[in-house]
Amino acid sequence: MKKTALITGASSGIGKELAQIHAETGGDLIIIARSEGKLKELKTELEKKHGIVVHVIKKDLTAAGAPREIYDEVKAAGLSVDYLINNAGFGGVGLFHERDIETDLSMINLNVVALTALTHYFLQDFVPRNSGKILNVSSTASLMAGPMQAVYFATKAFVTSFSNAVAEELSDTNITVTNLMPGATETDFGKTSGMDKTDLFKDTASARSVARDGYNAMLAGDLDVMSGLTFPQKIMMKMIPVTPKKVLLSQIKKMQQTKGG
Repeated sequence: MKKTALITGASSGIGKELAQIHAETGGDLIIIARSEGKLKELKTELEKKHGIVVHVIKKDLTAAGAPREIYDEVKAAGLSVDYLINNAGFGGVGLFHERDIETDLSMINLNVVALTALTHYFLQDFVPRNSGKILNVSSTASLMAGPMQAVYFATKAFVTSFSNAVAEELSDTNITVTNLMPGATETDFGKTSGMDKTDLFKDTASARSVARDGYNAMLAGDLDVMSGLTFPQKIMMKMIPVTPKKVLLSQIKKMQQTKGG
């Protein structure tokens, strides 16, 4: 049976690849981002190539009330969502006290508030019918504190904790919540956050491979999935629990300092 996926941040990067992958299964889409032009281009491409229906919603999810507006628009259009994919998010490098506080508050609104609200609203439909899958895009950053990206790492820690908790609350239902934790990925995120100038982004995974791992894990109902890690990064992840916190924080800070900075 054809499934409809709602994807935030679908105009580029992992979100766009997730839309492509879902379209390849023959499923319909509701794609959301601020870039209406890019969304319409994607809609035209996917509908022509796969014979599906793609609904476009232009929305700035950093704005208060945007998640509710999306939910109301979906309901008003008579659409039923089977897969909720909360992918939209952004980061930024710099000392917390020197960064623009309004930018960081917008980051919290997008990475945390919008994701939480959309999950809440669509669970109002999932729970009564006892079906539905949620994929929340977190980060390997969620497993540690992140000097030079204090707010970003903290928002992703929320996503991982929140996703796991809600998954357990729903463990006696047919609804699943999957937490995707990518490493450094080749997307616009690196450029917009400034991370492309750091050692952490020397070896990046393709957005397609990360999206595929996340999509497959969502279908399987997995709790967590890591993707896009190099061998040294996999070793680092395993060492986090046994590494003294001050040593770990110092290592992360060095990795996130921009080259020449």
